Amino acid sequence: MACRPTVVVVPKWGSGHFISALEAGKRLLATGRGAFTLTVLVIHAPSEAMASEVQGHVCREAVSGLDIRFLQLPAVEHPTCCVDPAEFASRYVQLHAPHVKAAIAGLGPSSRVAAVVVDLFFTALFDVVHELAVPAYVYFSSPAAFLALMLRLPALREDLTGAGFEAMESTVDVPGLPPVPPSYMPACLVKAKIQSYDWFEYHGRRFMEARGVIVNTSLELEGSILAAIADGRCVPGLRAPALHAIGPVIWFGSTDDEQPHECVRWLDAQPPASVVFLCFGSMGSLDAAQVREVAAGLERSGHRFLWVLRGRPVAGTRLPTDADLAELLPEGFLKATAGRGLVWPAWAPQREILSHAAVGGFVTHCGWNSILESLWFGVPMIPWPLYGEQHLNAFELVAGVGAAVELEMDRRKGFFVEAGKLERAVRILMGGASDEGKKARKTAAETSTACRKAVGEGGSSCAALQRLVREILVLPTAGNETR
Repeated sequence: MACRPTVVVVPKWGSGHFISALEAGKRLLATGRGAFTLTVLVIHAPSEAMASEVQGHVCREAVSGLDIRFLQLPAVEHPTCCVDPAEFASRYVQLHAPHVKAAIAGLGPSSRVAAVVVDLFFTALFDVVHELAVPAYVYFSSPAAFLALMLRLPALREDLTGAGFEAMESTVDVPGLPPVPPSYMPACLVKAKIQSYDWFEYHGRRFMEARGVIVNTSLELEGSILAAIADGRCVPGLRAPALHAIGPVIWFGSTDDEQPHECVRWLDAQPPASVVFLCFGSMGSLDAAQVREVAAGLERSGHRFLWVLRGRPVAGTRLPTDADLAELLPEGFLKATAGRGLVWPAWAPQREILSHAAVGGFVTHCGWNSILESLWFGVPMIPWPLYGEQHLNAFELVAGVGAAVELEMDRRKGFFVEAGKLERAVRILMGGASDEGKKARKTAAETSTACRKAVGEGGSSCAALQRLVREILVLPTAGNETR
Protein backbone atom coordinates (compact mmCIF):
# COMPACT_ATOMS: atom_id res chain seq x y z
CA MET A 1 0.00 0.00 0.00
CA ALA A 2 1.38 3.39 -0.98
CA CYS A 3 2.26 5.75 1.85
CA ARG A 4 -0.08 8.67 2.29
CA PRO A 5 1.19 12.19 1.64
CA THR A 6 1.56 14.61 4.53
CA VAL A 7 0.82 18.30 4.99
CA VAL A 8 3.52 20.08 7.01
CA VAL A 9 2.43 22.89 9.35
CA VAL A 10 4.93 25.31 10.91
CA PRO A 11 3.01 27.29 13.56
CA LYS A 12 4.19 30.20 15.68
CA TRP A 13 4.32 29.72 19.44
CA GLY A 14 1.66 31.43 21.56
CA SER A 15 -1.98 30.42 21.93
CA GLY A 16 -3.34 32.84 19.35
CA HIS A 17 -1.22 31.27 16.63
CA PHE A 18 -0.34 27.72 17.70
CA ILE A 19 -3.78 26.48 18.73
CA SER A 20 -5.48 28.13 15.76
CA ALA A 21 -3.03 26.60 13.26
CA LEU A 22 -3.38 23.20 14.90
CA GLU A 23 -7.17 23.35 14.80
CA ALA A 24 -7.06 24.41 11.14
CA GLY A 25 -4.80 21.44 10.43
CA LYS A 26 -7.21 19.11 12.20
CA ARG A 27 -10.04 20.43 10.03
CA LEU A 28 -7.94 19.66 6.97
CA LEU A 29 -7.44 16.12 8.26
CA ALA A 30 -11.15 15.62 8.91
CA THR A 31 -12.08 16.99 5.49
CA GLY A 32 -9.44 14.82 3.81
CA ARG A 33 -10.91 11.69 5.42
CA GLY A 34 -7.61 9.88 5.74
CA ALA A 35 -6.16 10.95 2.39
CA PHE A 36 -3.12 12.52 4.08
CA THR A 37 -1.48 12.99 7.47
CA LEU A 38 -0.40 16.11 9.34
CA THR A 39 3.18 16.84 10.39
CA VAL A 40 3.74 19.74 12.78
CA LEU A 41 7.23 21.24 13.05
CA VAL A 42 7.55 22.68 16.55
CA ILE A 43 9.85 25.66 17.06
CA HIS A 44 11.20 26.23 20.56
CA ALA A 45 9.16 29.01 22.13
CA PRO A 46 11.29 31.97 23.28
CA SER A 47 10.22 31.78 26.93
CA GLU A 48 9.72 29.00 29.45
CA ALA A 49 6.08 29.92 30.02
CA MET A 50 5.27 29.82 26.30
CA ALA A 51 7.29 26.63 25.83
CA SER A 52 5.32 24.95 28.60
CA GLU A 53 2.06 26.03 27.04
CA VAL A 54 3.06 24.72 23.60
CA GLN A 55 4.21 21.44 25.10
CA GLY A 56 0.84 21.04 26.81
CA HIS A 57 -0.94 21.33 23.47
CA VAL A 58 1.50 18.91 21.84
CA CYS A 59 1.02 16.31 24.57
CA ARG A 60 -2.76 16.63 24.37
CA GLU A 61 -2.89 16.10 20.62
CA ALA A 62 -0.20 13.40 20.61
CA VAL A 63 -2.61 11.06 22.43
CA SER A 64 -5.70 12.11 20.47
CA GLY A 65 -5.45 9.24 18.00
CA LEU A 66 -5.41 11.61 15.02
CA ASP A 67 -2.90 11.28 12.17
CA ILE A 68 -0.66 14.01 13.58
CA ARG A 69 3.03 13.74 14.34
CA PHE A 70 5.09 16.43 16.01
CA LEU A 71 8.74 17.02 15.20
CA GLN A 72 10.67 19.28 17.59
CA LEU A 73 13.20 21.39 15.73
CA PRO A 74 16.68 21.97 17.21
CA ALA A 75 17.10 25.06 19.35
CA VAL A 76 18.82 28.16 17.95
CA GLU A 77 20.19 31.32 19.52
CA HIS A 78 17.72 34.17 20.01
CA PRO A 79 18.18 37.23 17.77
CA THR A 80 19.15 40.38 19.64
CA CYS A 81 18.26 44.08 19.39
CA CYS A 82 14.75 43.46 18.06
CA VAL A 83 12.40 46.43 18.27
CA ASP A 84 9.21 44.42 18.71
CA PRO A 85 7.77 40.87 18.67
CA ALA A 86 7.17 40.95 14.90
CA GLU A 87 10.84 41.54 14.18
CA PHE A 88 11.88 38.93 16.75
CA ALA A 89 9.59 36.25 15.27
CA SER A 90 10.69 37.06 11.72
CA ARG A 91 14.39 36.90 12.49
CA TYR A 92 14.05 33.94 14.85
CA VAL A 93 12.41 31.79 12.19
CA GLN A 94 15.09 32.74 9.67
CA LEU A 95 17.60 31.03 11.95
CA HIS A 96 15.45 27.90 11.86
CA ALA A 97 15.41 27.70 8.06
CA PRO A 98 18.15 25.02 7.75
CA HIS A 99 16.41 22.85 10.35
CA VAL A 100 13.03 23.26 8.62
CA LYS A 101 14.60 22.27 5.31
CA ALA A 102 16.23 19.20 6.85
CA ALA A 103 13.00 18.15 8.57
CA ILE A 104 10.92 18.44 5.41
CA ALA A 105 13.54 16.71 3.27
CA GLY A 106 13.78 13.94 5.85
CA LEU A 107 10.09 13.07 5.50
CA GLY A 108 10.52 11.60 2.03
CA PRO A 109 10.31 9.23 0.27
CA SER A 110 8.22 7.38 2.86
CA SER A 111 5.80 10.31 3.15
CA ARG A 112 5.52 12.70 0.22
CA VAL A 113 5.09 16.30 1.36
CA ALA A 114 1.96 17.59 -0.37
CA ALA A 115 2.14 21.14 1.02
CA VAL A 116 3.79 23.29 3.67
CA VAL A 117 1.67 25.75 5.67
CA VAL A 118 3.53 28.48 7.57
CA ASP A 119 2.48 31.15 10.04
CA LEU A 120 1.95 34.67 8.73
CA PHE A 121 5.26 35.77 10.32
CA PHE A 122 7.20 32.81 8.89
CA THR A 123 7.30 33.70 5.18
CA ALA A 124 11.12 33.63 5.29
CA LEU A 125 10.70 29.85 5.16
CA PHE A 126 9.38 30.17 1.61
CA ASP A 127 13.01 30.13 0.41
CA VAL A 128 13.66 26.58 1.64
CA VAL A 129 10.16 25.41 0.69
CA HIS A 130 10.72 26.67 -2.86
CA GLU A 131 14.12 24.94 -2.95
CA LEU A 132 12.38 21.68 -2.11
CA ALA A 133 9.76 22.36 -4.82
CA VAL A 134 6.89 21.97 -2.39
CA PRO A 135 3.72 24.12 -2.61
CA ALA A 136 3.66 26.79 0.12
CA TYR A 137 0.64 28.19 1.94
CA VAL A 138 0.22 30.84 4.64
CA TYR A 139 -2.06 30.27 7.61
CA PHE A 140 -3.39 33.71 8.52
CA SER A 141 -4.84 33.55 12.04
CA SER A 142 -5.83 37.25 12.00
CA PRO A 143 -8.80 38.78 10.13
CA ALA A 144 -8.91 39.38 6.40
CA ALA A 145 -8.91 43.13 7.10
CA PHE A 146 -5.37 42.87 8.46
CA LEU A 147 -4.35 40.72 5.50
CA ALA A 148 -5.69 43.42 3.17
CA LEU A 149 -3.69 46.05 5.04
CA MET A 150 -0.47 44.02 4.90
CA LEU A 151 -0.88 43.59 1.16
CA ARG A 152 -1.41 47.35 0.87
CA LEU A 153 1.66 48.39 2.88
CA PRO A 154 4.02 48.90 -0.10
CA ALA A 155 1.58 51.37 -1.65
CA LEU A 156 0.79 53.09 1.65
CA ARG A 157 4.47 53.73 2.38
CA GLU A 158 4.41 56.59 -0.13
CA ASP A 159 1.87 58.46 2.03
CA LEU A 160 3.77 58.09 5.30
CA THR A 161 6.26 60.31 7.04
CA GLY A 162 8.80 59.08 9.55
CA ALA A 163 6.18 59.30 12.28
CA GLY A 164 4.05 56.56 10.69
CA PHE A 165 0.27 56.46 10.48
CA GLU A 166 -0.24 58.66 13.53
CA ALA A 167 1.01 61.67 11.56
CA MET A 168 -1.44 61.17 8.71
CA GLU A 169 -4.33 63.60 8.46
CA SER A 170 -6.46 61.60 6.02
CA THR A 171 -8.11 58.23 6.46
CA VAL A 172 -6.47 54.98 5.35
CA ASP A 173 -7.93 52.89 2.56
CA VAL A 174 -8.31 49.24 3.56
CA PRO A 175 -10.29 47.74 0.66
CA GLY A 176 -13.61 46.32 1.81
CA LEU A 177 -13.83 48.51 4.93
CA PRO A 178 -15.13 52.05 5.42
CA PRO A 179 -12.30 54.66 5.46
CA VAL A 180 -10.16 53.90 8.51
CA PRO A 181 -8.98 56.76 10.77
CA PRO A 182 -5.17 56.60 11.22
CA SER A 183 -5.62 56.14 14.98
CA TYR A 184 -7.13 52.72 14.30
CA MET A 185 -4.08 51.45 12.48
CA PRO A 186 -2.21 48.54 14.14
CA ALA A 187 -0.20 49.67 17.15
CA CYS A 188 3.00 48.25 15.69
CA LEU A 189 2.72 50.68 12.76
CA VAL A 190 1.56 53.93 14.35
CA LYS A 191 4.91 54.89 15.87
CA ALA A 192 8.19 55.76 14.27
CA LYS A 193 9.44 52.16 14.10
CA ILE A 194 10.61 51.77 10.54
CA GLN A 195 11.87 48.24 11.30
CA SER A 196 8.35 47.18 12.27
CA TYR A 197 6.87 48.58 9.08
CA ASP A 198 9.62 46.96 7.03
CA TRP A 199 8.89 43.53 8.46
CA PHE A 200 5.14 43.73 7.99
CA GLU A 201 5.67 44.99 4.44
CA TYR A 202 8.17 42.16 3.85
CA HIS A 203 5.62 39.52 4.84
CA GLY A 204 2.87 41.22 2.85
CA ARG A 205 5.04 41.08 -0.26
CA ARG A 206 5.93 37.43 0.29
CA PHE A 207 2.30 36.42 0.67
CA MET A 208 2.15 36.92 -3.08
CA GLU A 209 4.49 33.93 -3.53
CA ALA A 210 2.17 31.52 -1.76
CA ARG A 211 0.00 28.98 -3.52
CA GLY A 212 -2.73 30.31 -1.27
CA VAL A 213 -3.55 32.04 2.01
CA ILE A 214 -5.73 30.13 4.48
CA VAL A 215 -7.63 32.74 6.51
CA ASN A 216 -9.41 32.29 9.84
CA THR A 217 -12.58 34.06 8.72
CA SER A 218 -15.66 33.44 6.61
CA LEU A 219 -17.51 35.01 3.72
CA GLU A 220 -20.30 35.88 6.13
CA LEU A 221 -17.93 37.84 8.39
CA GLU A 222 -15.64 39.56 5.90
CA GLY A 223 -17.08 38.91 2.47
CA SER A 224 -16.48 42.43 1.13
CA ILE A 225 -12.84 42.39 2.24
CA LEU A 226 -12.18 38.92 0.82
CA ALA A 227 -13.75 40.04 -2.46
CA ALA A 228 -11.57 43.17 -2.53
CA ILE A 229 -8.41 41.08 -2.07
CA ALA A 230 -9.47 38.56 -4.71
CA ASP A 231 -10.30 41.37 -7.15
CA GLY A 232 -6.77 42.75 -6.85
CA ARG A 233 -7.73 46.02 -5.14
CA CYS A 234 -4.96 45.59 -2.55
CA VAL A 235 -2.20 44.94 -5.08
CA PRO A 236 -3.25 46.62 -8.35
CA GLY A 237 -1.62 45.11 -11.40
CA LEU A 238 -0.62 41.89 -9.64
CA ARG A 239 -2.36 38.57 -9.24
CA ALA A 240 -3.66 38.31 -5.69
CA PRO A 241 -2.95 35.10 -3.77
CA ALA A 242 -5.73 32.52 -3.71
CA LEU A 243 -7.82 32.83 -0.54
CA HIS A 244 -9.31 30.00 1.50
CA ALA A 245 -11.68 31.38 4.16
CA ILE A 246 -12.24 28.38 6.45
CA GLY A 247 -13.25 30.06 9.72
CA PRO A 248 -14.23 30.58 12.36
CA VAL A 249 -11.48 28.23 13.57
CA ILE A 250 -12.05 27.90 17.33
CA TRP A 251 -10.62 25.39 19.77
CA PHE A 252 -13.45 23.76 21.69
CA GLY A 253 -11.27 21.53 23.85
CA SER A 254 -12.06 21.26 27.53
CA THR A 255 -9.90 21.86 30.58
CA ASP A 256 -8.73 19.05 32.84
CA ASP A 257 -10.81 20.33 35.76
CA GLU A 258 -13.60 17.99 36.82
CA GLN A 259 -15.44 20.73 38.70
CA PRO A 260 -16.77 23.92 37.08
CA HIS A 261 -14.47 26.91 37.43
CA GLU A 262 -15.37 29.31 40.25
CA CYS A 263 -16.23 32.02 37.71
CA VAL A 264 -18.69 29.66 36.03
CA ARG A 265 -20.24 28.71 39.36
CA TRP A 266 -20.73 32.43 40.11
CA LEU A 267 -22.38 32.93 36.72
CA ASP A 268 -24.76 30.07 37.45
CA ALA A 269 -26.39 32.28 40.08
CA GLN A 270 -26.88 35.30 37.77
CA PRO A 271 -29.91 36.11 35.57
CA PRO A 272 -29.68 35.47 31.80
CA ALA A 273 -27.72 38.01 29.73
CA SER A 274 -27.18 40.22 32.79
CA VAL A 275 -23.38 40.13 33.20
CA VAL A 276 -20.78 42.14 31.32
CA PHE A 277 -17.53 40.16 31.08
CA LEU A 278 -14.16 41.97 31.02
CA CYS A 279 -11.05 40.08 29.89
CA PHE A 280 -7.96 41.34 28.06
CA GLY A 281 -6.39 38.19 26.67
CA SER A 282 -3.34 36.11 27.48
CA MET A 283 -0.98 39.10 27.39
CA GLY A 284 -3.26 41.95 28.46
CA SER A 285 -2.97 43.88 31.71
CA LEU A 286 -3.78 47.42 32.87
CA ASP A 287 -1.76 49.83 34.98
CA ALA A 288 -2.96 50.99 38.42
CA ALA A 289 -4.45 54.28 37.18
CA GLN A 290 -6.47 52.51 34.49
CA VAL A 291 -7.66 49.86 36.96
CA ARG A 292 -9.10 52.60 39.17
CA GLU A 293 -11.01 54.06 36.23
CA VAL A 294 -12.43 50.66 35.29
CA ALA A 295 -13.52 50.05 38.87
CA ALA A 296 -15.28 53.41 39.04
CA GLY A 297 -16.98 52.90 35.69
CA LEU A 298 -18.27 49.46 36.62
CA GLU A 299 -19.50 50.61 40.01
CA ARG A 300 -21.37 53.57 38.53
CA SER A 301 -22.86 51.55 35.67
CA GLY A 302 -25.02 49.56 38.08
CA HIS A 303 -24.72 46.41 35.97
CA ARG A 304 -23.47 42.99 36.97
CA PHE A 305 -19.91 42.21 35.92
CA LEU A 306 -17.23 39.53 35.86
CA TRP A 307 -13.80 41.17 35.61
CA VAL A 308 -10.66 39.12 34.97
CA LEU A 309 -8.03 41.46 36.41
CA ARG A 310 -4.39 40.50 35.84
CA GLY A 311 -1.24 42.00 37.33
CA ARG A 312 1.52 43.61 35.28
CA PRO A 313 4.19 41.30 33.83
CA VAL A 314 7.42 40.67 35.68
CA ALA A 315 10.33 42.69 34.26
CA GLY A 316 11.69 41.07 31.12
CA THR A 317 8.52 39.09 30.39
CA ARG A 318 5.28 39.76 28.51
CA LEU A 319 2.78 37.52 30.29
CA PRO A 320 0.63 39.04 33.05
CA THR A 321 0.78 37.82 36.63
CA ASP A 322 -1.91 37.05 39.20
CA ALA A 323 -3.27 40.32 40.52
CA ASP A 324 -3.09 41.58 44.10
CA LEU A 325 -6.67 42.85 44.44
CA ALA A 326 -6.03 44.60 47.74
CA GLU A 327 -3.25 46.61 46.14
CA LEU A 328 -4.90 47.38 42.79
CA LEU A 329 -8.57 47.99 43.53
CA PRO A 330 -9.87 51.20 45.14
CA GLU A 331 -10.74 50.92 48.80
CA GLY A 332 -14.35 49.90 49.30
CA PHE A 333 -14.92 48.76 45.69
CA LEU A 334 -15.42 45.08 46.45
CA LYS A 335 -17.83 45.89 49.27
CA ALA A 336 -19.78 48.36 47.16
CA THR A 337 -20.23 45.85 44.32
CA ALA A 338 -20.69 42.72 46.42
CA GLY A 339 -23.42 40.50 45.05
CA ARG A 340 -23.41 41.93 41.53
CA GLY A 341 -19.73 41.76 40.65
CA LEU A 342 -16.84 39.29 40.74
CA VAL A 343 -13.20 40.28 40.24
CA TRP A 344 -11.06 37.27 39.35
CA PRO A 345 -7.28 37.82 39.76
CA ALA A 346 -5.92 34.94 37.65
CA TRP A 347 -6.46 33.07 34.41
CA ALA A 348 -10.10 32.27 33.66
CA PRO A 349 -11.73 29.98 31.05
CA GLN A 350 -12.80 32.68 28.59
CA ARG A 351 -14.52 30.43 26.08
CA GLU A 352 -16.53 28.67 28.79
CA ILE A 353 -17.54 32.02 30.28
CA LEU A 354 -18.63 33.45 26.92
CA SER A 355 -20.80 30.40 26.33
CA HIS A 356 -22.67 30.93 29.61
CA ALA A 357 -26.25 32.16 29.37
CA ALA A 358 -25.67 34.81 32.07
CA VAL A 359 -23.13 36.71 29.95
CA GLY A 360 -24.72 39.52 27.93
CA GLY A 361 -21.68 41.59 26.90
CA PHE A 362 -17.90 41.35 26.52
CA VAL A 363 -15.29 44.07 27.05
CA THR A 364 -12.47 42.64 24.97
CA HIS A 365 -8.92 43.51 23.91
CA CYS A 366 -9.99 42.57 20.37
CA GLY A 367 -7.66 39.69 19.76
CA TRP A 368 -9.16 37.95 16.73
CA ASN A 369 -9.62 34.62 18.52
CA SER A 370 -11.53 36.37 21.31
CA ILE A 371 -13.72 38.16 18.80
CA LEU A 372 -14.52 34.91 17.00
CA GLU A 373 -15.39 33.18 20.27
CA SER A 374 -17.69 36.03 21.27
CA LEU A 375 -19.41 36.07 17.89
CA TRP A 376 -19.77 32.28 17.92
CA PHE A 377 -21.73 32.51 21.17
CA GLY A 378 -23.66 35.60 20.06
CA VAL A 379 -22.19 37.93 22.70
CA PRO A 380 -21.99 41.62 21.66
CA MET A 381 -18.81 43.49 22.52
CA ILE A 382 -17.20 46.67 23.74
CA PRO A 383 -13.80 46.88 21.99
CA TRP A 384 -10.79 47.92 24.07
CA PRO A 385 -7.75 47.27 21.83
CA LEU A 386 -4.31 47.09 23.44
CA TYR A 387 -1.64 45.99 20.95
CA GLY A 388 -0.90 44.42 17.57
CA GLU A 389 -3.65 44.65 14.97
CA GLN A 390 -6.33 44.95 17.66
CA HIS A 391 -7.08 48.63 16.90
CA LEU A 392 -7.98 47.73 13.31
CA ASN A 393 -10.02 44.78 14.63
CA ALA A 394 -11.93 47.17 16.92
CA PHE A 395 -12.75 49.47 14.03
CA GLU A 396 -13.95 46.57 11.89
CA LEU A 397 -16.04 45.17 14.74
CA VAL A 398 -17.96 48.45 15.11
CA ALA A 399 -17.97 49.91 11.58
CA GLY A 400 -17.90 46.67 9.61
CA VAL A 401 -19.48 43.77 11.49
CA GLY A 402 -21.67 45.98 13.69
CA ALA A 403 -21.73 43.66 16.71
CA ALA A 404 -20.19 46.12 19.14
CA VAL A 405 -20.63 49.44 20.90
CA GLU A 406 -17.70 51.83 20.52
CA LEU A 407 -15.66 52.72 23.59
CA GLU A 408 -14.29 56.26 23.61
CA MET A 409 -10.62 56.46 24.59
CA ASP A 410 -7.98 59.16 24.73
CA ARG A 411 -5.63 58.14 21.94
CA ARG A 412 -3.20 60.93 22.85
CA LYS A 413 -2.71 59.41 26.31
CA GLY A 414 -1.92 55.83 25.43
CA PHE A 415 -5.57 54.94 24.69
CA PHE A 416 -6.58 55.74 28.26
CA VAL A 417 -10.25 55.10 29.10
CA GLU A 418 -11.97 57.31 31.64
CA ALA A 419 -14.51 55.84 34.04
CA GLY A 420 -17.39 57.80 32.49
CA LYS A 421 -16.63 56.47 29.02
CA LEU A 422 -16.68 52.86 30.20
CA GLU A 423 -19.83 53.48 32.23
CA ARG A 424 -21.56 54.91 29.16
CA ALA A 425 -20.55 52.00 26.90
CA VAL A 426 -21.67 49.40 29.44
CA ARG A 427 -25.01 51.13 29.94
CA ILE A 428 -25.59 51.28 26.17
CA LEU A 429 -24.66 47.65 25.59
CA MET A 430 -26.35 46.12 28.62
CA GLY A 431 -29.34 48.44 28.96
CA GLY A 432 -32.58 47.77 27.13
CA ALA A 433 -33.43 51.27 25.91
CA SER A 434 -30.52 52.16 23.60
CA ASP A 435 -31.01 51.57 19.87
CA GLU A 436 -27.23 51.25 19.54
CA GLY A 437 -27.16 48.49 22.12
CA LYS A 438 -30.15 46.73 20.57
CA LYS A 439 -28.45 46.77 17.16
CA ALA A 440 -25.23 45.31 18.55
CA ARG A 441 -27.09 42.55 20.36
CA LYS A 442 -29.19 41.71 17.31
CA THR A 443 -26.19 41.67 15.01
CA ALA A 444 -24.20 39.46 17.40
CA ALA A 445 -27.04 36.94 17.51
CA GLU A 446 -27.37 36.94 13.71
CA THR A 447 -23.61 36.62 13.26
CA SER A 448 -23.54 33.64 15.61
CA THR A 449 -26.03 31.85 13.41
CA ALA A 450 -24.09 32.77 10.27
CA CYS A 451 -20.77 31.56 11.70
CA ARG A 452 -22.20 28.20 12.70
CA LYS A 453 -23.82 27.81 9.30
CA ALA A 454 -20.54 28.67 7.54
CA VAL A 455 -18.61 25.77 9.09
CA GLY A 456 -21.51 23.33 8.86
CA GLU A 457 -22.16 20.93 6.02
CA GLY A 458 -22.81 22.96 2.87
CA GLY A 459 -21.60 26.20 4.45
CA SER A 460 -19.14 28.58 2.80
CA SER A 461 -16.19 27.67 5.03
CA CYS A 462 -16.90 23.97 4.75
CA ALA A 463 -16.92 24.32 0.96
CA ALA A 464 -13.65 26.29 1.07
CA LEU A 465 -12.02 23.50 3.08
CA GLN A 466 -13.19 20.90 0.60
CA ARG A 467 -11.78 22.90 -2.31
CA LEU A 468 -8.49 23.35 -0.47
CA VAL A 469 -8.17 19.62 0.23
CA ARG A 470 -8.88 18.77 -3.41
CA GLU A 471 -6.27 21.32 -4.47
CA ILE A 472 -3.64 19.88 -2.13
CA LEU A 473 -4.29 16.31 -3.24
CA VAL A 474 -3.88 17.09 -6.95
CA LEU A 475 -0.87 19.40 -6.63
CA PRO A 476 2.20 18.33 -8.60
CA THR A 477 4.79 16.16 -6.91
CA ALA A 478 8.16 17.60 -5.86
CA GLY A 479 10.16 18.75 -8.84
CA ASN A 480 7.15 19.84 -10.88
CA GLU A 481 5.90 22.73 -8.81
CA THR A 482 5.50 25.88 -10.93
CA ARG A 483 4.52 28.57 -8.44
